[in-house]
Amino acid sequence: MMLAVTTYRYRSQRTDEPLQIRLVELAREKPRFGYRRLHVLLRRGGGHVNHKLLQRLYREAGLMIRRRKRKHCVQVGQPLRTWTAAHQEWALDFAHDAVACGRAIRVLSVVDAYTRECLGLEVDTSFTSRRVTRVLEMIVPERGEPQAIRCDNGPELTSRHFLAWCIGRKIELVHIQPRKPTQNAHVESFHGRLREECLAVSWVQNSLVARRKIAV
Repeated sequence: MMLAVTTYRYRSQRTDEPLQIRLVELAREKPRFGYRRLHVLLRRGGGHVNHKLLQRLYREAGLMIRRRKRKHCVQVGQPLRTWTAAHQEWALDFAHDAVACGRAIRVLSVVDAYTRECLGLEVDTSFTSRRVTRVLEMIVPERGEPQAIRCDNGPELTSRHFLAWCIGRKIELVHIQPRKPTQNAHVESFHGRLREECLAVSWVQNSLVARRKIAV
């Protein structure tokens, strides 16, 4: 019987069963390791395996790890409002800079959306939500509570503590959309002046000096 040359197929005589068995054993020991990390373990054990072959065996053995898709909160647009008096809405945000030793600092700004007055400036290397509410509690006795607070979606401003603090005082919390700083334009405009008139022209040695120079 004559066969066309194009019908010839090469059949490998090599068997990958021992490698697949070893791969499954390692996967059971390290269930969260992907094929690349398992490949490293095999190489440490003295085996020299092509990573593409290992990926194929890994897939055929049904070891692919299902990664959960991270859910993002969908934020609707929050256009700037028109206010008629002071303390109807405060705008919060952080400015970033570095001191002479290279350490990063953050500046928390609280700006009145109607008067554009800076009500508070707090400087530190890091902020927690409780630190943010302490700053606000220092302003409230003198200025009174605002009707609303506008801010971004940073972890300090979306934490349970900060949300509970606003709810307990019946303050409306307005979160802007991610990557939409223009929705918090009042404090962004203030930060532009802060960088131009203070941060860009000052060279402080450490965060303590920065706190004395910037904080109000």
